[in-house]
Amino acid sequence: MPVAIVGSGACGLTAAIALRDAGIDCVLLERDAQPQGSTALSSGFIPAAGTRVQQAAGVKDDAARFAQDIQAKAHGTAAPHLVTAFTEAIAPAMDALQQRHDLPFELLDGFLYPGHSALRMHTLPQRTGAALVAALEAAAVRAGALQLGDALVREIWCDAGQRVLGVGYLRPDGRMEHLACRVLLLACNGFGGNPAMVRELLPEMGDAVFAGHAGNDGSAIAWGRGLGAGLADLGGYQGHGSWAVPQGALITWALMTEGGIQVNVEGRRFHDETAGYSEASVQVLAQPGGIAWNLFDGRLLELGRGFPDFVAAEGAGAVRHATDVAALAALIDCDADTLAATLAGTRLTVPYCAIKVTGALFHTQGGLDIDAHCRVRLADGKVLPNLLAAGGAARGVSGNAVWGYLSGNGLLSAVAGGWIAAHTIQELLA
Repeated sequence: MPVAIVGSGACGLTAAIALRDAGIDCVLLERDAQPQGSTALSSGFIPAAGTRVQQAAGVKDDAARFAQDIQAKAHGTAAPHLVTAFTEAIAPAMDALQQRHDLPFELLDGFLYPGHSALRMHTLPQRTGAALVAALEAAAVRAGALQLGDALVREIWCDAGQRVLGVGYLRPDGRMEHLACRVLLLACNGFGGNPAMVRELLPEMGDAVFAGHAGNDGSAIAWGRGLGAGLADLGGYQGHGSWAVPQGALITWALMTEGGIQVNVEGRRFHDETAGYSEASVQVLAQPGGIAWNLFDGRLLELGRGFPDFVAAEGAGAVRHATDVAALAALIDCDADTLAATLAGTRLTVPYCAIKVTGALFHTQGGLDIDAHCRVRLADGKVLPNLLAAGGAARGVSGNAVWGYLSGNGLLSAVAGGWIAAHTIQELLA
């Protein structure tokens, strides 16, 4: 097989689609029976600048402006070569997926996510990550990509010159099967589901809920270490300060962006909610009991109901209601006067809504060091001859800390990285 791709999330599927567009055969090796992964658990919102969708909506934006927003959020610590590469590649990738493969992207409007200076979140009408994976998978299959489910890759074989020869993968019955390939793309995972790695590399999230996919077991990092590959930005990750408990559901940060607030169990605000949902995870976990309450009103309740994940959480009982401050204080079990003083500085009006939340770890943003073409680099900076990585397996564009994550960076790296990797592979096989 010319190309093997480990992982059928947004990164692997985008790469497979682009490879088939170029007439190159490839096989996707997916650990689950059907593609799920981090993409399916996400909101499915992909940030892109300069797309046809933006232009049709009259939004003026470009890659340079997008890059500035990424670096501003990361305080200049995001890998410059990847920021440039991803922000320039994402619009052509999105346009191709829409124009050639009929993915009906639309622009999420009405509000800006923290750190974005333009409307650039692209979504399918269903507004879920599961819908995005399903649409990409269908497009990849139509394009002729081969997909092998229940194939858990466990081995990478290389020759003496560190050229990848193939992989070994476990089948459900315990058999190890083997596949030779000319090029290997790791589009598989981060390490958020590996408690030992999290405690080692992200100690502030060592006791946090992991809200990502179990496949994020750090295997890409382990393989890279075995090959002497460089690792970068391992302290970067996407957290979220709005994970409903006990329902175990993600609550859209649009509520905070548009005027909602978070208070602790004492009824006090404890951070600037407009800074971003990723760093909010650490702020929430630092509160008594690691708990906070999202407070909002009827206007914001209607906004939330525009997101399927929120509707599902509401159906599970996450949203609670209070007719006045006294009732809200009783719900939170805090002092009414303290809470009244907190609410006095907001635009919220009665009746109030509240959701009990904690901070969670979603996915990591560090991994294998790659160049602008998604080729895996050794510790000395040289590139491996035919090993590429992107998405969760590679370093992203969030720097080395939680506060560097700009909304959508994960799917930006996945889709743009998969697109770039496919074009690099075309050159390697030419």
